[in-house]
Amino acid sequence: MDTAQRGMGLDWPAATELIRRSAAEARAVGGQVACGAGTDHLALSAVAGLAPEQALGRVLEAYRDQLEVVTQAGAKPILMASRALAAVARDSADYLAVCTTLLREVTRPVILHWLGEVFDPALAGYWGTTEPYRAAEIVLGLIRDNAEKVDGIKVSLLDAELEIWLRERLPAGVRMYTGDDYNYPDLVVGDSRGHSDALLGIFAAIAPAASTALQLLDTDQPDRAHEILASTQALGRHIFAAPTYYYKTGIAFLAWLNGHQPGFQMVGGLHSGRSVPHLVELFRLADAAGLLLRPDLAARRMAQYLAVNGLPPEAAR
Repeated sequence: MDTAQRGMGLDWPAATELIRRSAAEARAVGGQVACGAGTDHLALSAVAGLAPEQALGRVLEAYRDQLEVVTQAGAKPILMASRALAAVARDSADYLAVCTTLLREVTRPVILHWLGEVFDPALAGYWGTTEPYRAAEIVLGLIRDNAEKVDGIKVSLLDAELEIWLRERLPAGVRMYTGDDYNYPDLVVGDSRGHSDALLGIFAAIAPAASTALQLLDTDQPDRAHEILASTQALGRHIFAAPTYYYKTGIAFLAWLNGHQPGFQMVGGLHSGRSVPHLVELFRLADAAGLLLRPDLAARRMAQYLAVNGLPPEAAR
């Protein structure tokens, strides 16, 4: 969900294949994967001009279609924020009606996803209000009324205090999954007020450090875990810098530098979403954080990228 270009060029047939393959890979190693169920296969033009109730019905059916795919694949469903729902909902009651219906229908607890407009401007005013704490109260009511069907909520607002406010009010057993790619060291390690679980896009870029930090938390070494995560924070904030919508460009670039993919290409031409100076600084920050896993390969590929853009290799120093 986080790094698959959902709603950013990857079509639903390709997403379906990705979900099925990812779930199968997880099962093969005794693991689990959570996959997004949304409405990104429903064109906004398909609901434009419809009567409100009919438009909401189309959104509901689109969610059901994707939930079926995720459930049949054996993955944990994440109810993704929907551009279509944001476009047709008249008020908070419409959001609650759609989400409550889905929660009553699912056969296993799901993860809700509250994605802020910093990640997707089309989601401005989600939950029927532009006031963040009022929106938090609305979603909190939804969770309280359906707690047995909610595993947790992933909050991607880049607002640590609001996340903590909501986390402290969740019903017992409902988890807070942080989507805060700016403040994750403090939120994941936590303090006397509690902690958030991690379900983060930035972990695709800092996987070795994140793995080490989580294992340290398992052995009750929070200070060292925080130190390791904090060492990656500058890189995380750079990758997710405004316009945050293009963070996946940095994730893909770092994957290419580290040899995880043969070329730096993205669906829909999104590899051009960040400037050359931005990607040069990403290279430097990844190096400083020790996240260039094969330094010689990364240096060669960075030099190739600079050459294509008419710059000498020393431009990355």
